[in-house]
Amino acid sequence: MGFLYSQFFKTPAYPTASFTGKTVIITGSNTGLGKEAARHVVRLGAQRLILAVRSLDKGQAAKLDIAGGTTTADIQVWQLDMASYDSVQRFAARVNSELDRVDHFVANAGVASFNYETAEDNEHTITVNVISTFLLLALVLPKMKETAAAAAATPTRPVFTVMSSGAHTHTSFPQRTAPKGKLLETINDEQEWAKHPGEQYPLSKLLEIFLVRAIAERCPAPQFPVTINAADPGLCHSELAREAVGLQKVAFDLFKTLIARSTEVGSRTEVNAVAAGVETHGQYVVDSCEIPKMVPLIADGKELQDRIAEEVFAKLDAIVPGVTGNFSLA
Repeated sequence: MGFLYSQFFKTPAYPTASFTGKTVIITGSNTGLGKEAARHVVRLGAQRLILAVRSLDKGQAAKLDIAGGTTTADIQVWQLDMASYDSVQRFAARVNSELDRVDHFVANAGVASFNYETAEDNEHTITVNVISTFLLLALVLPKMKETAAAAAATPTRPVFTVMSSGAHTHTSFPQRTAPKGKLLETINDEQEWAKHPGEQYPLSKLLEIFLVRAIAERCPAPQFPVTINAADPGLCHSELAREAVGLQKVAFDLFKTLIARSTEVGSRTEVNAVAAGVETHGQYVVDSCEIPKMVPLIADGKELQDRIAEEVFAKLDAIVPGVTGNFSLA
């Protein structure tokens, strides 16, 4: 009932925060929520906007649409494929070498796979929504910390927002009984995937929340100069389920027709979250940056959270040795 009440009776506040002089990066921003969020930050005065997209052609088309011929913002289109660790590393290296600052980062790119397939060394959804997202966070944190440190005259606190979802409440995390050190292996197993059809996307969103909370515990807000949060835009018209076919697509499209918010309304939550204050560090926020009561699986799941964080951080360090050192107060 909470979901339906929010969808029908709560509307995220229209973003009004100033992005004047700021550099903003939004992944998956050539369409859907990411594109609408980009439109908002340009309207709100962003000095530089990086559209991080898989297709440069589609990104250039989005740039022209967002700019509308009137903006003075420097809008750039950079290539990023979240299904590729190499692409994530190349993108982050470019961020760290070419940009003088990063004030706001929206990790909007995500996927909901309807068939089992792999990307890198995981099931596709887990690679894109979880591993690559937090690899990207770890790799761009140095530039965001640098931005905060260089802002003595005009203090600023950069924000990295992970786009999560209320779908996390629709999984019981059946793989949580896996032996120690085997959670990710079990989550990625094709036979396990087949036992729980439709749960991989909700599970990926649950893992995101666990990891945001785990990083905030390592890096408490008073000592850490970057806010990291997770935002839920609600069910919106978007390209998330673009891989659905047949009856799956028909059912999902019907559900969206009856319940979904517009793409623009949904994007308000991610813009409000990436402009939010330190009070959202480590938090999952909804609508106009409200912090809801978490489901018991999360609220009482400290041990499970720690197990997930340990395995994911180890995987990140295997991809880029020592990268999780950026999740520290040093």
